[in-house]
Amino acid sequence: MIRDGKQHAWLSLPVDTLPAWAALNSVSFDGIKIGPLPGKEEHGCTVIAKRHLKGGEEPPLMTIPRELILSLERVHEHAKSDSDFRSVLDSLDGFGRTARGAILTFLLMQSFTACPSAPRKKGISSPFTEYLKYLPMEMLPTFWAPAECDLLTGTTLAPALTAKLNSLNREFEQLREATSSLPWCAEQWWDEVDGILEFDDWLQVDAFYRSRALEYPGVGDCMVPCIDMANHSSGTGTAAIYEVDDQGNAVLLLRDGKTVEENGEITITYGDKKGACEMLFSYGFIEDEMESARELFLDLSIPGDDPLGRAKAAVANCAPGFKIVESGDGVSWDGAYIWLICVNEEDGLSFQIQQTVEGNRELIATWKDEPVHGFEDFRSILEQDPLWDVYHLRAVSVLQERIASQLQDLYGSDDQVDAAQHGDGTNIRERAWHLAKRLRFLESELLEKAYSYYEDEKLQLMQSETVLRYLSGADAEQDEDFS
Repeated sequence: MIRDGKQHAWLSLPVDTLPAWAALNSVSFDGIKIGPLPGKEEHGCTVIAKRHLKGGEEPPLMTIPRELILSLERVHEHAKSDSDFRSVLDSLDGFGRTARGAILTFLLMQSFTACPSAPRKKGISSPFTEYLKYLPMEMLPTFWAPAECDLLTGTTLAPALTAKLNSLNREFEQLREATSSLPWCAEQWWDEVDGILEFDDWLQVDAFYRSRALEYPGVGDCMVPCIDMANHSSGTGTAAIYEVDDQGNAVLLLRDGKTVEENGEITITYGDKKGACEMLFSYGFIEDEMESARELFLDLSIPGDDPLGRAKAAVANCAPGFKIVESGDGVSWDGAYIWLICVNEEDGLSFQIQQTVEGNRELIATWKDEPVHGFEDFRSILEQDPLWDVYHLRAVSVLQERIASQLQDLYGSDDQVDAAQHGDGTNIRERAWHLAKRLRFLESELLEKAYSYYEDEKLQLMQSETVLRYLSGADAEQDEDFS
C-alpha cells in the first residue's frame, strides 16, 4: 500500500539509509552491515560482516530495543495511543486479539499511514512506518500467477496454497465487513471509486509476517526489524542465533566456534527441520543444500460409504491427513485421523448423544463402551487391543494407497510442466518454474521411498499371527483386501 498512487509501484527506501533509521531508533550494529552481498546484488539484502568475526569473542552483532519487537503485546501498547488503529483492532473482535491478526492489521495500518496517496492521514506513525519501506515486495507462492500455480499440480503445496488463498480472502472480507462501519474506513479504504485498500495489500502484509516472523523465547511469534534481514542456512551453515537479553532487547549473536570473514554472510536458521514444501510456501525458496523434501503432509477423507462417516467427521479433533517424515534410512508417519478411518462399529467404535450439565446435547465417541476423549491419543488405545496388528495393517494399507494416488497425480502432470514455456516473454517466470520443478523432484523421491518402505512393512504385518488368525476366521463378507 506504500505506493505512489493506487496503481504505481511500491515505494522503497535505499538500504544505505538504513543505518540512519537504526541510529534514530537506538538499534546498534557491531561489526556488521545490511546490504547485498558483493557479486550477488540480485539476491537482495542480507546481513554482512564488516570485519573478521569469531564466535565466542564478539559482542552482540545487533541489539534491537524491546519496544521495537513487534509482538501482540507491542501492538496493543501502540493501540493505547492510536485511537484510529484501536477502533480498527477492536472491530475485529477475536481475530484482533490473536498475534497474527493484530500484527497484520498493525502492518496494514502503518502502510496506510505512510501512503502518500491517502487523502487524509489516519493513524499515528511509529518506527515501522518507515521500516516497512526497506522491506522488499515478498514474492511467495500466494503471489504466483495462475499459470505458475499450475506448475504445482500433484505437489502437496498445491492444496495448501489453495487453502491459504481462501483463508486470506476470508480474512480480508472479515476486515472489510468489520471496518465498513467506521466512517473514515468506509470512505478511504472501501469506497468503490476512491477506496485505497486492495486484496494485494493483505497478501503483502501476510507475506511480511509469514516470511519474517520469528519465535522468541518469552515473547512468542513476533517480527524484529533488521534481524529479519538475515537469510537462512541450516545445520552447520547457520552463523548466528537470536535471543532476548536481560533487558528484554532482541540480540543477534555469532555462534560459538563460528568464524565469518570480512564481507561474509551472517545467516540464521528459519527451522532446520522444515520441509521443502513449507520453505517454499513460507519463504519463497528451497535451500540449495536440501537433498530431500524432509517431510510432507497428505490429506485424507473418510470414505463416502463409511456408515459412521458423518459421526467421525463431527468428533474428529485432528488434522484430516498424515505427515510423512524422512528419518534415517526409513520413513515415519504421524496422523491421528487415519485411525478414525481404520476402525468401525464391528471393531468396537460407537457414538451416542449425551446431554451435558448445561442441558446441551453432544456427540460422544466410545471404544468398546469406554469414552474416547479426543482422537489425538487414539493410537495408544488401539495398541492395547488384541487386534492391534490388524488395525496397524489397515493403517499402512491406507497410507500406501494415498501415497500411490499422490504419485500418480505428480507424474501425471510432469509432461505438462516440462512443456510449459517459461522465462522472458511468457507468463511463467524462470525462478517459479525452477522452484516448482525442484519441489516436484524432492517430493516424488520421498513419496517413492515411503511407498517402498510401507510395502515392506505391510508384508511383515501380513505374516503376523494376529492378522493370519483374523483373516482365517473372517467370513466372506468380512474379508479385507490389503493388496
